This record gives sequence, C-alpha cells and structure tokens, in this order.
Amino acid sequence: MVVFASGPGPGKPSPEKPVTTTTSFAEFAQRADYSLLDSLRADPQASGDGNDHRPRQVFSGHYVPVTPTPMPAAEAVAHSRTLFHELGLSEELVHDDRFRRLFSGDISASLEPMRPFGWATGYALSIYGTEYIQQCPFGTGNGYGDGRAISVFEGLFNGRRWEMQLKGGGPTPYCRGADGRAVLRSSVREFLAQEFMHALGVPTSRSLTLYMSRAESVRRPWYAPNSRSFDPDILVDNPAAITTRVAPSFLRVGQLELFARRARSQAHPEALSELQLIVAHLIERNYRPEIDPALAFSEQVVELARLFRGRLTALVANWMRVGYCQGNFNSDNCAAGGYTLDYGPFGFCELFDPRFQPWTGGGEHFCFFNQPAAAEVNYGMFVKSLRPLLEQNTDALTQLEGIQDGFAGAMAQALETMWAGKVGLSRYDAELVQELLQLLASSRADYTIAFRQLAELAAHPAAAIPEQLSALKQSFYLPSSEELDGEWSRWLERWSAAITAQGKPLATSAAMRAVNPAITWREWLIAPAYEQAAGGDTTALQELQAVFLNPYSELPEPLAARYDRLKPREFFQAGGISHYSCSS
Repeated sequence: MVVFASGPGPGKPSPEKPVTTTTSFAEFAQRADYSLLDSLRADPQASGDGNDHRPRQVFSGHYVPVTPTPMPAAEAVAHSRTLFHELGLSEELVHDDRFRRLFSGDISASLEPMRPFGWATGYALSIYGTEYIQQCPFGTGNGYGDGRAISVFEGLFNGRRWEMQLKGGGPTPYCRGADGRAVLRSSVREFLAQEFMHALGVPTSRSLTLYMSRAESVRRPWYAPNSRSFDPDILVDNPAAITTRVAPSFLRVGQLELFARRARSQAHPEALSELQLIVAHLIERNYRPEIDPALAFSEQVVELARLFRGRLTALVANWMRVGYCQGNFNSDNCAAGGYTLDYGPFGFCELFDPRFQPWTGGGEHFCFFNQPAAAEVNYGMFVKSLRPLLEQNTDALTQLEGIQDGFAGAMAQALETMWAGKVGLSRYDAELVQELLQLLASSRADYTIAFRQLAELAAHPAAAIPEQLSALKQSFYLPSSEELDGEWSRWLERWSAAITAQGKPLATSAAMRAVNPAITWREWLIAPAYEQAAGGDTTALQELQAVFLNPYSELPEPLAARYDRLKPREFFQAGGISHYSCSS
C-alpha cells in the first residue's frame, strides 16, 4: 500500500467535487485571506512599504514585509493544469496581464483586498543536530532565512488554504548579498519535480506557474558540455526565471528552531511569546482538523509532536519508495507540515545504490538510505523547539519525550510497511527484503525498472524461474554472472512461493504496480527540456508534464522507448546529469 501522510495535505489525491472557476484576476483577488500576516508579528524594524531588499539583521518578528523585484518582459513557460483545476482557476489566467505581472514579481498588479507587499521569513539552520550560524553573514543567525523566496498571496480556494511563494522573486533582508534570482534550469526542475511528486502520491509543495525573462540573465557556475568535473567548471548565463510554489504553509522546522533559540537565550522580552505564536499558527495552518482547539495549549503541543512524527516518518518512507533523495535534508529544508519542500539538490535513484547522493555538497550523511536518520535528527530539533513552551508542565514534557523516543520505532514500522508493499508481501519479511536489496546492488540494477518488473512477475508466480530471471535482467546495467544468477534464482523461488501462498496473484501484482512507478525522474531527460526552454522551445517540457501526470501507468510507444529505459552509459559521471551543484 502507498504510505501516505496522515491528515489532509499536499500529495494526497483530491476528492472529486464541484469546482468554482475563477476566470478573472479580480475574482482571484477576492480569494485573499492572509492568516500569517494577520496573526503573526512583523519585524518592528521593517520598512512600512516593503522596500527592504538589502542584507541586514532581523532581531524579532515572524516575517519581514518585502516587495518582490519585477522580472522584465516575462514570458509564460509552463503552468500546472492539475493545480489550476484543483484551485478552480481558469487556465486563461496564465496570460492575464495582472496575473502574469504578479507571478513574475510585480506586486503592484495586486487588487484589493490583496496586500501590496509580500513577506519573507527568517529561520535557523541545524545539520544533524548541530546548530550553525556560520552561514549568517553577521555571525549571529539573525540574517538567515528566505533570501529569494517571497510569498505574495495567501487565500482560500474551494475550502482549502494555500500560500503562493515566488522562488527567485528578488532579494530580501536575508539574501546574504546575493541577487535573489533563480535560473531557468533550476526553476524547470523544481516546477516539474513538485507536480511529479504529487502524481506519485508523495506529500509535497506544488507548482503553479513558471515565467522566464530573456531580458534578464543570471550568471551561475555550471558544467561545460560533456564535463566530467565533480564541481562546476564554467560560468553560464541563464535566463532569469520565477516559479510559483504553493503549499498550505511554508513553515519549516528551522523557523520554530529560530524562535526557540531566542526563547532559550532570552534574546528579547517577547521571544517566548513569539515562539508560542508561531507554534499556534502551525497548528492552525497544518493540523487543525486533527487537533481539538478545546484542548489546553500544552496538550495541543503534545498532539502536534505526535502528528508530525507520523507525517514525517510516512514522508520519508514515501521518498524511499519512489527513489527520491532530498540531498540536503537540514532542519531548514524540513517542512513542519510534513511534506516535501525545497527542490534544490534533489535527485531520483536510477542505478540502485543506498549511498546515492546527487548533490556535490551533500555527502553520505544525506544520501538515499540515510534519509531516515536525517529525519530523526530533524525531528529531534522540532521537539527541542517545543520544549520551552512546556517547561512548567512536567506531565506534558514526559509525554513529549516518550513521543520522541518512539521515533525510531515509528520510522522502522513505516519502512517495513513500505518495503512489504513494494515486494508484494502481506507482511514484512526482513530476510527476503534485505537479500533483494543486496542483489539489486550487486547486479547494478535500475531501482524503478527492477521493482516494476517484479510487479509484473507477481501476476504469474508459477512461471519458470529462468523466465522470471530473464525478465528481471532487463533492469541490469551490467551482464550478470553465473554466481549471481544462482543467488537470484534461489531468491525468486522463495519470493514466488510467498506470493503463491498469499493467493490472488493478480491482485498482488496490481497492488505492486500501484506503489512501484512505471517511470521515474531521469536527469538526462530533464536537461534537454530546460536547455530547449531557454531558447523558447517548451515541447520537451510539455511532454514531461504529460508523462509525469500518470507515473504508475504504462507508457504507450514511442514514449516508453524514450522514458522507460536504462540510463545511457555516456551520462554516468556526467557533470550536471549524474551529479550537480546547487548553482541555481
């Protein structure tokens, strides 16, 4: 079965219900409802008009009002038809002048009751439980936050609250001296990845629109054609781009961490109050249907910890299920609502390797199979951030500690359920699963193709073992050996017997196909899309959008020949394809 996050949230299939269509920008504006601006505190040192674009320290407040920087001569590159439909937005809005202006950085296009400014938030950074302030240009942690991500709208659509944020919207006080822009390359990747993950059933932020400018270019380090360099080896001019990402909120573990640090150090008289306000806001934005508002606040905080543990463990199990590697799973990249956030140094595992890590700055500590450990540390920072609110309540603290102590067990249970589903077993068999993973690694197998082949084989478990092995070898990147063939044959015999013993092999096969995608993200197919889009040709990008809509369905020819195949040899060790920096 698919391991979904508990409760409503991004990545869960939307129920079919009547959708109210918004056809004009004036109607769009009427959806505005700014819970964050209305319930949290602005930086008291902020400018009144949002003209606040230079790096500076922000000592208090939950957000800084800031206006995005308009991108000149913006052109529509892509939009998500799926999300437009879910929000009840007419697709014609993509080309509406005010809509285009707003989502390419010109907030002067806003109409009442919209606010004439956006907002950026500060947060803290911890890596594997170690608190860092070195990334802050002031050495204090007061300059770290949304450097180029600016929220410009929050509103209600068909009964659900969504926040819309411009990635690449220009500098904020947290920009640390950078230009606040994003390049088209990374914007295409984020746009496609968010909607692909949603189609995979993985809780995630979403993509609304993608605009680019030929009149503004951004220079970043990147890789020369056919480069085999580990680090970028040239500077490349890219068209500037802004992608609009959408989520119920963009609250991160790192935000709670920032206010908890200030509360513990008594950084200012309102520090503890600000921590309580942002935790209450998190509950309201992301957990209210599951947390009774009649409960005492301390009880709500304990329940928050319990629910977030469930969402986070389910999320990471989903990542492992589809082969996703976050690459940089710090506390500031961990959404407190329990869904995938920040598609920068991410990748999808093709050739199976538990140590898969596409980001050159990531290291093994954030590799594919270390994500559960990284999640546990982030969860520890989350719990640590809640503790100052419960210092006077020993019973609540004891419950909180118990929930934290149970993280490893909850994570193990989520992973066992996920692995059992991927191999078609009604209950987890540790020996069978671990042997399979070792065989996949030894055979240099493609993660997606191998599990999809197993799903097909499950329909006919009585088939001859040599025939099963022959089918499975379609996922191998290297020729097998006689010794490996023997190990595979013995494993297939045991697995086939287990599938047969369960009965209903056709139902088992269908269940496996529902959790093992037919296709995956392959960077060597994404790169041509963003390269062609830079020249104005979005054909490949649109094809990827269509292919990613139904990742569990078999592709028709000739799409299958293009997207359902092994990674060509020339793309191994290719800079910008097999590995890449976060030069976005």
